[in-house]
Amino acid sequence: MKEFERKQLLERVERDSATVGAEIPDEITVQGEEIELQSFVFEIKRRDTVPRGERERVEQAKKNLRRERLQRKQRIEDNEVSYERGEELATAIIGIDRALNALEQLGAADIEQEAQAQEAADRKRWMKFLQKALGHEDADSGTGRAGRSY
Repeated sequence: MKEFERKQLLERVERDSATVGAEIPDEITVQGEEIELQSFVFEIKRRDTVPRGERERVEQAKKNLRRERLQRKQRIEDNEVSYERGEELATAIIGIDRALNALEQLGAADIEQEAQAQEAADRKRWMKFLQKALGHEDADSGTGRAGRSY
């Protein structure tokens, strides 16, 4: 592979817009294991959030995909392959990036949901504290200070 071709391929895989319109590969070999990547990503994305039992599996998959992406990019950088094979590697890298983007978005939604739940719990604790501090421990029953007659 010529130097300018190698640089073109590397620039292509690092471009921010590279994944726009890219497809997640049906199957890909990651760390020597054949994975049905597209169905895995769609299975996980079908749910709004990643269930607790699946989080470790998803995190491990993301870790393996990042490692595989790096290894494939390294093969292009080290000029170990022909231009045709470099094209295949670049296309696979972009597909891996697309899958990683999809999986990363799920993590953000899950974190967002947890943050909202935490905020709601904080508001509830704050309201209880205020009611207690103002002597309205049980505003509905009228047993707080406001319900007393002197």
